[in-house]
Amino acid sequence: MSIYLDYQSACPVDPRAVEFAGRYLAEDFGNPSALHATGLAAKAVVEEAREKVARLINAEGPSTIIFTGSATEANNLAIHGTAARNAGAGKQLLASAIEHISVLNPLKYLQKTGFSLSLVPVDASGLLDLEALKGQVSPETVLTSVQYGSSEIGTVQPIKEIAEIVHSGARYLHVDATAAAGKIPIDVQRDSIDLLTISSNDLYGPQGAGALYVRPGVRLQPVSFGGGQERGLRPGTENLFAIAGLGEAARLAGQELEAEGSRLKGMRDRLIGEILKIEQSHLTGHPQRRLPHHASFRFSRIEGESILLTLDAMFGIQVSTGSACSSRTLEPSHVLLAIGLKHEEAHGSMVMTLGKRNSQDEVPAIVEAVEKTVQRLRAMSPL
Repeated sequence: MSIYLDYQSACPVDPRAVEFAGRYLAEDFGNPSALHATGLAAKAVVEEAREKVARLINAEGPSTIIFTGSATEANNLAIHGTAARNAGAGKQLLASAIEHISVLNPLKYLQKTGFSLSLVPVDASGLLDLEALKGQVSPETVLTSVQYGSSEIGTVQPIKEIAEIVHSGARYLHVDATAAAGKIPIDVQRDSIDLLTISSNDLYGPQGAGALYVRPGVRLQPVSFGGGQERGLRPGTENLFAIAGLGEAARLAGQELEAEGSRLKGMRDRLIGEILKIEQSHLTGHPQRRLPHHASFRFSRIEGESILLTLDAMFGIQVSTGSACSSRTLEPSHVLLAIGLKHEEAHGSMVMTLGKRNSQDEVPAIVEAVEKTVQRLRAMSPL
């Protein structure tokens, strides 16, 4: 038996997206920039995908969507592109203290080029401190970046309220929706979002594609140069298969969002309720305002890496200890430290993210495996 509970790091591609996009690998392989019939057909596929992604987030229109090679690239384009293009209006950058490293690292790089960066604190559940944000926003703030939902602790931010604060005294709000898109309803117009990042694979689309929503009127500077693809903001021949797959995955996600979200939430709540019965186990993230597929914990006196390896080797259950993009470092998670955990507490984390292939029937086996793993590791622990 193998149970996969790490959907936040990688999702299987939905077979329906593969079936839809597969023909663009070898049969309908045209270059969307070519002016002959094959190229024009490829261009139509890209534009159809653009419309599907725009519909998922209620964007003003397809032209607001810029395709990239990943969510990381979309974050970099949003951050570098906005900062560089609007530096004359101000050189202050803000971000929540629990942003993904694909947001924090570009912001830290900009610090070296003359921008200032301030991290807005969060409370013990990971919610942004709105009063602190009000105190830090100023006319010099050119960009504020806040994730929609945390991939590590599951907390969902009050984006509409954040946007109101940002726009009351600053310029642009960028939202990284990698973990949230397709899981909860997102409406960029309702929430006054200026830029929003989407990942293909997190929607069960192919890896190798992402998208950046850019509100009409927001101006960006390209961060790479070449042809004029994607309004000149992301040059290079489009990955036709991945973009077509992303578009179809976005369509399916929007169509099935409510039913799948309810199904996952039922499993999530059952897992949380049972695992918290284990002695000295604690939920990380907000107990209610959290992504429907996300259950994250910490356990006293044991290491998260040991939990991961034991569950995998002995029970065939794959979980995470945090962001897969920073899992190779031995440092405690900056997200867990930001919510007030001590170093030794932050090391004992376990993250379970559910997906389409999970079912309620798996819950008892998961709970039993976690309980046995925690007992085994504590018996071995010098702590």
